[in-house]
Amino acid sequence: MARALIQPVTDDVDPDAEPHELRFRFETGRPCLDLVLTVGERWRRSFERLRSPEDLSRWLVQSGLAAGPLRVNPPDLADARELREAVFRVARAAVDGRPAPPADVRTVNGWARRPDLAPRLERLGGGVRRDGGATVGAALATLARDAVDLFGGPLAGRVRECAAVDCSGLFLDTSRARRRRWCSMATCGNREKVTAYRRRRAGAPTRSPQGSTAHARIASPRS
Repeated sequence: MARALIQPVTDDVDPDAEPHELRFRFETGRPCLDLVLTVGERWRRSFERLRSPEDLSRWLVQSGLAAGPLRVNPPDLADARELREAVFRVARAAVDGRPAPPADVRTVNGWARRPDLAPRLERLGGGVRRDGGATVGAALATLARDAVDLFGGPLAGRVRECAAVDCSGLFLDTSRARRRRWCSMATCGNREKVTAYRRRRAGAPTRSPQGSTAHARIASPRS
């Protein structure tokens, strides 16, 4: 069941946020959804990970869309956030099974029409990398085209919301059974399984050394 998304995205970082929560994550299965994940806990704290132009530059490098740090200015950051929120609302519509907001579709399509990053073959079987002479605009166009490809095709129905109680990440379910629950088994999935295990252990009756169930002693009434 989708969580109610009532908090606006804010540049203020939750003072209780752990350092690992501010790290960029690339576990969604699609670049455009990785961009969406630069906002943490949209359903609760809704904090911004792209707080500065330098943050956007780092994200582009870590995502593989840029070979090295890019010159990013405040308007570039605003553009990236605008595209991200449009992609998020389109993705949210896909999860909810309703039509995507027309204004957000126009935003995505507008960026997708711009020149994107040229693919580059480096070695056979070594995958495809993007042109080293990247610009922020070309990187955003590439992300928009990825969104068009995802939400305009059959995989749109495989976009899911992570089932972890402390995560609102959207991801692409590529499992054969189409029953994947976590954005990442290594993070959210493992954490939820550990929590469930501890909950079961806490609720299980203790055993005596002989294997019999130990019951709490009933104190006799004092006179």
